[in-house]
Amino acid sequence: MATKITHLTAYDIRFPTSRTLDGSDAMNTAPDYSATYVVLETTGPQGLAGHGLTFTIGRGNEICAAAARLLAPLVVGATLEEIVSDLGAFWRHLTAGDSQLRWIGPEKGAIHLATAAVINALWDLWAKAQGKPVWKLLVDLSPQELVRCLDFSYVTDALTPGEAVAMLERNASTRAEREREMQVLGYPAYTTSAGWLGYSDDKVRRLAREGVAAGWTHFKQKVGADLEADIRRARILREEIGWERKLMMDANQVWNIDQALSSMHLLAEFEPWWIEEPTSPDDILGHAAIRRQIAPIGVATGEQCHNRVMFKQLLQAEAIDFCQVDNARLGGLNEVIVVLLMAAKFGVPVCPHAGGVGLCEYAQHVSLFDYICVSASLKDRVLEYVDHLHEHFVDPVVVRGGRYLPPQNAGYSITMRPETLQRFEFPTGPAWK
Repeated sequence: MATKITHLTAYDIRFPTSRTLDGSDAMNTAPDYSATYVVLETTGPQGLAGHGLTFTIGRGNEICAAAARLLAPLVVGATLEEIVSDLGAFWRHLTAGDSQLRWIGPEKGAIHLATAAVINALWDLWAKAQGKPVWKLLVDLSPQELVRCLDFSYVTDALTPGEAVAMLERNASTRAEREREMQVLGYPAYTTSAGWLGYSDDKVRRLAREGVAAGWTHFKQKVGADLEADIRRARILREEIGWERKLMMDANQVWNIDQALSSMHLLAEFEPWWIEEPTSPDDILGHAAIRRQIAPIGVATGEQCHNRVMFKQLLQAEAIDFCQVDNARLGGLNEVIVVLLMAAKFGVPVCPHAGGVGLCEYAQHVSLFDYICVSASLKDRVLEYVDHLHEHFVDPVVVRGGRYLPPQNAGYSITMRPETLQRFEFPTGPAWK
């Protein structure tokens, strides 16, 4: 019996993180971590449903929820079986099937964020129907089956479907071994939890000390609001984590090119591994210029990169050392995989952005797939971790000793608890009254 999608519901879910300044940085000083949360109901057995979300930081989340509802006619009435038989074509249908909706992107902004929620809900639904976590569903697809899920529009000058198949075939013989390695050891992670800009120096010191005790080897610090404070906090972090552990910095787009260069020359004494989003996320040539002038400090970006075309140009311009795909900013998992493959071709490690509600749950699947099926090794690959809001998910991430343990339950690990939806729906939930 076919599994028909019968309804799309989009919730406006918001968490009042601005009250504790969790997630605060130089650009986003008081975010309320939020999610446009999509549920695809079906005729499948036992109430089978797909769950997906896109991430925002509060006001404007209602726009993404409205956009997701506008996409419903492109999805409702279709069957899961017909969708996954040519998922690449369906992705194109969702992003270009309604030209009037495409106009308000195209493939960027609120409509693309909504696309991510819907597409990721479809992957969640497919994985649940197969009884597998998403990473395992991806690993078990043949190279040809996987490439059929992708849309290479506008990027064939950088990566063709044939090249993608060949890249996936290269790792085919080691997939089983790499999968066993991940099941035993887990995927290496870094923590941002000690480095939020709104935290006091004492809290930064305490959290860094606790992080070292918990086995973390990579720490990230938010910078960009006050250079003297950045230097002071970097010194605190180095005092607590030592020099054998990696320290990364994140400016969240607040600097002009000259400010980025002058700031990083002063912060270089703390040996940062990378500077993240040192300027406008749209300034590809600016990132390239910064990268040339601050080496050996690396440049990382991607959490607000609109689509695969921008990533293509960042890679072609040799503008980044680390590729930070975001599972809720790009148009869902299909587009993320295209970027993974392009980054592998250009030799740039993928270190996904996961600093937001549900993004850790998403990103673990991507990184596991990347190592098992795409990348040559784990060298310079590390996945972001933040320690808040996981309690709201039915299948939250499990991190031990600074490593993500592979999720075992079917789906994309993004299903929220019913009581969370009831309590934090905006503006009617008790948390907002």
